[in-house]
Amino acid sequence: MRLLLVEDDDHVAAALSAVLARHGFDVVHARSGEEALQALLPGETAPFGVVLLDLGLPDQDGYEVCGKIRKRGSTPVIMVTARADVRSRIHGLNLGADDYVVKPYDTGELIARIHAVIRRPPSGAEAGPADSELRLGSVRIELPTRQVSVNGATVQLTRKEFDLLALLAQRPGVVFRREQIISEVWRTSWEGTGRTLEVHVASLRSKLHMPALIETVRGVGYRLVAPAA
Repeated sequence: MRLLLVEDDDHVAAALSAVLARHGFDVVHARSGEEALQALLPGETAPFGVVLLDLGLPDQDGYEVCGKIRKRGSTPVIMVTARADVRSRIHGLNLGADDYVVKPYDTGELIARIHAVIRRPPSGAEAGPADSELRLGSVRIELPTRQVSVNGATVQLTRKEFDLLALLAQRPGVVFRREQIISEVWRTSWEGTGRTLEVHVASLRSKLHMPALIETVRGVGYRLVAPAA
């Protein structure tokens, strides 16, 4: 698995590259946003399986780089940021990031998050029958194409956001335990993913402009409240 590490600090990059190499990753280091974007251009080498993107870059804002990467393709992007507030994380997800890691982080946490985002096959890889879709009032979820629309307008979701919404929408009104959601969507039982779940729920509510669509069941988990047609 080729991994693009976007990090302007050579000492941090060297240490992290060594750790990632021990876990089987072929690491390519980019020191700036422009280097990262150049590395992601189609070429003779194998494509990257994931991008680890530090937001504190010398030439341009990491959020801007993330947006450009997402416009070019669907390579998973994990943001590395010192900004721990939920608003910043949601902004990153809105731009197309698949996940984030807050500094300082444990390397075990980072490896777990990398494996979580690369486990899910590309969009459409798990497509079912051509007519498989879920309709919940004005919300339409097309499972084969992994497309979501509200009142006919397409809503751009990350892979994890789609997986989360599709899981809840298959059984409207049923409460899904947090542990169950993490197991189904992130394919892990790692407890640290819980905070990621909260941010993804907040991002879905924002993108769909339906804050009441996903209800928090305190101490248990979440359930989808089907909107009126």
